[in-house]
Amino acid sequence: VQLQASGGGVVQAGESLRLSCTASGSTFGVNAVAWYRQVPGKQRDLVAAMRSNGITKYADFVKGRFTIFRDNAKDTTYLQMNSLKPEDTDVYYCHAGLYDSGWSRADFGSWGQGTQVTVSS
Repeated sequence: VQLQASGGGVVQAGESLRLSCTASGSTFGVNAVAWYRQVPGKQRDLVAAMRSNGITKYADFVKGRFTIFRDNAKDTTYLQMNSLKPEDTDVYYCHAGLYDSGWSRADFGSWGQGTQVTVSS
């Protein structure tokens, strides 16, 4: 599967952004799509994920502010980010692959290109 991520930008604290991750090609072996974020030089942290059956997972630092949802007709998974904070500034990546019951990646999967989110105070 190939992933195309978009939707990043520069906003002020308290504002919203919606990221999009559009999939193309075979989704064989994919049981979840997730969003991660990464500051250069640091590891990628899971932000939110959604299984094929609709079950979702959120990192504690985004609970109540971010929502992951998908439009199956468009093969697109979204990350709605509300009440953004300066500490949400990061490069955001989407990932599609096989996830285990603990939300760890069980295979390499596919990554989209990063999209920069910058939140000013």
